This record gives sequence, structure tokens and C-alpha cells, in this order.
Amino acid sequence: MEIEAPSALSPGITPPQRIALGDLVVRRWEPLDLLPRFAALTASFEHLHSWMEWAAEPITLEQQREFGAAMAASWPSASGSFNYGIFDRAEAVLGAIGIHDRVGPRTLEIGYWCHVDHTGRGVITRSAAELTRIALALPGVDRVEIHCDAANTRSAAVAQRLGYRLERIAPRPKLAPAESGQGMWWVKTAE
Repeated sequence: MEIEAPSALSPGITPPQRIALGDLVVRRWEPLDLLPRFAALTASFEHLHSWMEWAAEPITLEQQREFGAAMAASWPSASGSFNYGIFDRAEAVLGAIGIHDRVGPRTLEIGYWCHVDHTGRGVITRSAAELTRIALALPGVDRVEIHCDAANTRSAAVAQRLGYRLERIAPRPKLAPAESGQGMWWVKTAE
């Protein structure tokens, strides 16, 4: 039986639904994003499959319809997540990022993925920097975490660039093909 972590956010406390970052826009997924999101995930499958448990098999259009319907129905989602797409000025999907209320009191987690054609360009670093700032400014939140496998050096590099502190490395289940079974917990606290 899985024990649910206490919520970090009080009812009604939410981050913004749209964040402008110059040439990037981080915004809540909308129904019209279905096909562009599906195309980005399909193009990036081999890249994501190595690290993402939810990408064990190629993503189907029906799964994306269900995801989109869940995102449209609730902010946050039923799982306590605020899921965003990352877009360029032409509204092309560059990746995704989310704030997840699943760790425990006063703590939020940030997770992300990048379209394979846009890695190494600062898309995730810039988006995660802004979501970290926003999360730490929310009432009742004083800690943000990024979790990744120890072998996922690109994800760990994002946390390092943003000034997160490596709190621990510990065994965890190996859920994706490239994972080592050693998890990294990166932490940033309110100044």
C-alpha cells in the first residue's frame, strides 16, 4: 500500500498558468496542444525511453488524448501536478516541465523532459530556473527538489547549474533502461 505524501500547497494556492521567458513560453497544456505534444514525444521517444518510466513503450495518440483531457479538467491535475509545455515563439513544443506536489510538507518537486531536437540549448535550464523561483515564492513552500538517476548526467547538470545541492545518492528501483538504480536527490531551499 502506497502512503500518500502530505501536500505542500494549501487549497487554492497555484503557480501561474503562463510564464513568458523572452523567446520561450512555459504554459499550461491546452487542448490544441494534443498533436504537437504527440509529435514531440514521438520524435523524442528513443531519447526519453532511456530515462522516463512513463516512456517504456512508444506513446500513443490515445494516451495523449487522456493526458490532455486530464490537464484540461483540473489545475492542478488529480495527482497534484502542475504540468506545462515549453514552447518557442512559433508555438513549437520544445519540451515539458512540471511542479509536482508529491514529496511532502513544504516541498515541491520539479520534473522535465526536452524534445530531442532542442537539447543543449538551455531550454530546460531556463524553464527550471523560473519554476524554481516561482515554487519557492509560493506560500508554505521552502524547498524544491529535482530527482534523477545518478547515470542521467544531463538532468543532474541542470540541477547543478541552478545551484541545487546534492542531498543524497541512494538505491532506488531501476525503472527505465539506462538507469543505474542509484537515485540523486537535488535540493534548493528558500534563501
